[in-house]
Amino acid sequence: MKSIRKLSDLSGRVALVTGAAGRLGRTICETLAELGASIAVLDLKPEACEQAASSLRKAHGVAALPIAVDLANTQKTREVSGTILSHFSRLDVLVHCAALVGTSDLQGWAVPFTEQAPEPWRAALEVNLTAPFVLTQACIPALRSSSHGSIVNVASIYGMVGPDWRLYQETQMGNPAAYAASKGGLLQLTRWLATTLAPDVRVNAISLGGVARSQASSFIERYVSKTPLGRMATEEDIKGAVVYLATDLSAYVTGHNLVVDGGWTSW
Repeated sequence: MKSIRKLSDLSGRVALVTGAAGRLGRTICETLAELGASIAVLDLKPEACEQAASSLRKAHGVAALPIAVDLANTQKTREVSGTILSHFSRLDVLVHCAALVGTSDLQGWAVPFTEQAPEPWRAALEVNLTAPFVLTQACIPALRSSSHGSIVNVASIYGMVGPDWRLYQETQMGNPAAYAASKGGLLQLTRWLATTLAPDVRVNAISLGGVARSQASSFIERYVSKTPLGRMATEEDIKGAVVYLATDLSAYVTGHNLVVDGGWTSW
């Protein structure tokens, strides 16, 4: 029987993380690198990708490949798999973390529902849902060849439940319909892919609760009052979930949504 250390070891494996230059994406990259994985760092801006990759090399001594791609560009997204294979010759873990989120600065986005525009709706579906579909398609041959292929979709509690608008009263914050719809779609895509790609590739999701990021104090107080564990999430809270689903610790788990929300959706 393998030890926990062996089951969680990613030495010799390659992971692709989208949205890798963001705060959550960087945490995921660092977590996988700490376990020995080489990392393909994918984000929109070349400078941010290179900076994140350089940080991984210095901190963890792993190979890190920066890949700057606009995930709204289907053709460029499809080419990512070939770029990784030409550099690493393999791909074992695919983490879909990139997303347009509630704080994204888009006109007609985080505003009252009657003011939400179709353009940001389409943009959110393109990045949050269509890109994972396209990129997964392109990466399937490599993931199947891995014998350890694992896909982790970063979803949200708002793909599971509707918003409590009392949290947002007297704040400038919003909760776009497109974000919720795209994350709900990502959860169903997770289940669909899990049965479709089995037994070669496992597909799971992480639904993260609200992450503390200098929100309005009134919002934080209301949110925390609804959270059994008494606080908002931090980036560090996703580490254990990522380790579990990306490694052989979860070798017999697929189609699962691991909810990391401090109990917020348990009421």
